[in-house]
Amino acid sequence: MSTVVSTRPMTTEEMLGLPDDGVDRELIRGQLWEKPMTRRNRWHSRVENRIGTVLEVWLETQPEPRGQIVSGEAGFRLSRNPDSTVGIDVAYVSAEVATIDPEAIYFEGPPVLAVEILSPSDQQEEIDAKVGLYLETGVAEVWVVHPRFRTITVYRPDADPTMFSGSQEITAEPHLPGFRVSLTRLFGV
Repeated sequence: MSTVVSTRPMTTEEMLGLPDDGVDRELIRGQLWEKPMTRRNRWHSRVENRIGTVLEVWLETQPEPRGQIVSGEAGFRLSRNPDSTVGIDVAYVSAEVATIDPEAIYFEGPPVLAVEILSPSDQQEEIDAKVGLYLETGVAEVWVVHPRFRTITVYRPDADPTMFSGSQEITAEPHLPGFRVSLTRLFGV
């Protein structure tokens, strides 16, 4: 469970200056959130790999410039003043955002698609806060993946959430043109 530890707004640079001490840190609207480093599990890792692979295959079919597929808590500074800087399990980054300051540790701006894969330590309140933040800062589509129950809930700024399960197909149109995959393939069942 995350704990809000800052009493004044913090910048990304200040957060990066904190010790590398095994604490997972993110900035949500300038507030420092800390929690013990998440222990990954086999379901989380497998689903993260499969989603990244399927997205990478899709990306190779797209015209240049293509953008990037990233995973493993890729860092994004979603907004400034106050800063919101988070790690995202899997994301599709547009070519435009990928080329902003390519030497920076974090991407400057939101991804097109943000995929959060639930871990046993995740709390619903935290997930809801991150989904809300993603949508507020311009993420076009957010997937919240439950690897044990094999479901994906899709959030978009202009629609009610939609849950996919079983052998349903998920698409990310119009944001990922032509992308379509069955959950069976994503979850490897």
